[in-house]
Amino acid sequence: MSSLFNSELIETDLTTIADSSLINDDLAATRVSERTWGTYNFAALWIGMSVCIPTYLLASGLIAGGMNWWQALLTITLGNVIVLIPMVLNAHAGTKYGIPFPILARASFGTLGSNVPALLRAIVACGWFGIQTWIGGQAFNSLIILLLPSWAVFSWGPAVGFMIFWGMNVYFIIKGTESIKWLESFAAPFLLLTAIGLLVWAYVNGGGFGPILSQPSKFKTSLDFWYFFVPSLTGMVGFWATISLNIPDFTRYAKSQKSQMVGQAIGLPPTMAFFSFIGITVTSATVVIYGEAIWDPVVLLSKFESPIIIFVSLVALIIATLTTNIAANVVSPANDFANLFPKKINFVKGGLITAVVGIVMMPWKLLSDFSTYIFGWLVGYSSFLGPIAGILICDYFIIRKQKLEVKDLYIRNGIYEYKKGFNPKGMIALAAGVFIALIGLIVPQVSFLYDYAWFVGFVMAFVVYYLLMKK
Repeated sequence: MSSLFNSELIETDLTTIADSSLINDDLAATRVSERTWGTYNFAALWIGMSVCIPTYLLASGLIAGGMNWWQALLTITLGNVIVLIPMVLNAHAGTKYGIPFPILARASFGTLGSNVPALLRAIVACGWFGIQTWIGGQAFNSLIILLLPSWAVFSWGPAVGFMIFWGMNVYFIIKGTESIKWLESFAAPFLLLTAIGLLVWAYVNGGGFGPILSQPSKFKTSLDFWYFFVPSLTGMVGFWATISLNIPDFTRYAKSQKSQMVGQAIGLPPTMAFFSFIGITVTSATVVIYGEAIWDPVVLLSKFESPIIIFVSLVALIIATLTTNIAANVVSPANDFANLFPKKINFVKGGLITAVVGIVMMPWKLLSDFSTYIFGWLVGYSSFLGPIAGILICDYFIIRKQKLEVKDLYIRNGIYEYKKGFNPKGMIALAAGVFIALIGLIVPQVSFLYDYAWFVGFVMAFVVYYLLMKK
């Protein structure tokens, strides 16, 4: 057996933890035989997740906020290069030990305390699930109108489209993780070809890239730019800060560390930069063509004249939204909710809880305008996720030096029991990181702390956790 996987549980360990209240089939460490994801699978995963409408909205939102094309592209690319670092670091434990995110969190927060970061992550995922489902539902409603024009007068049309698309997501939830792998691998090439087609449309109808990319920045001074850039960069990091925590949910199926590292490196930053460039170009083209920046692609599609183009674009939009939603916003919260009561909640039940809560969070309000989307939603939740990432990375790489006792992660009264299942030092570090990030939202004089919420929270939690654990 490869030394990379020498941490696989032996039969005696499995017998010991079989009756534990902290394990079920979905949370158990994967065996070597179950680790079948190669470099292409991880690259396809990121292509499928990155080529989505929220990515498009990121780019077009920055343009609508005043950036020119290269400022927006630089902001997005830099943010994704930065977030790739904690992504690969947190992925390591998943690949080495075959454990998902909530189980990894038990090492630093305790066997029961892990529910705190897991639920924080799950709530964010539920919000994202709602956002993606709302977007996909509106695209589905538009597709119905295209095929049946009289549907447009039906006032409940958007709600029906929303629920149909919600049902499509539930189908893949019930089918499980292997269906997600198949969906991502199938959709990735199709999504890239469709994205290129959208870029060609912008080029032809916008009179070439010259007029499109010559749109100037709307910031009058450098200071105005920096005031917008800083929270925007935090928002870009926050966009994938969710997956940077629960990436072990996927890398637990990796064939090797090289597979997950290379796959993520070639799948995430390049795809985000490419599709963001499309979003930037198309949004800039709408200024040239229609005289205004149209940042919502569904609204833009309604202005197209060719039914064939509209049909293909809407189908691509639906597939793109579905692939991202299932991989990014179902896998993690399903495991996180299962971590609460492993013997009563499995992956499917956890996924269904996510689907229901996603509706309750009223995603249409989060998409009301680009400032609410970027500065309210993305930056806001990054103040919770940054500290969690700091603690996980400090614990695994600095405190434990990549060594975990897998058996003890699944039992009470083991080395990760701490105090009645909670690690007070982890909780203090988390609270410190969240506080320092959110204080900038309350006290105007230190608003820069909130602007850098993910970074500030990460560093503060990392340092506090290290100092407390070293005592």
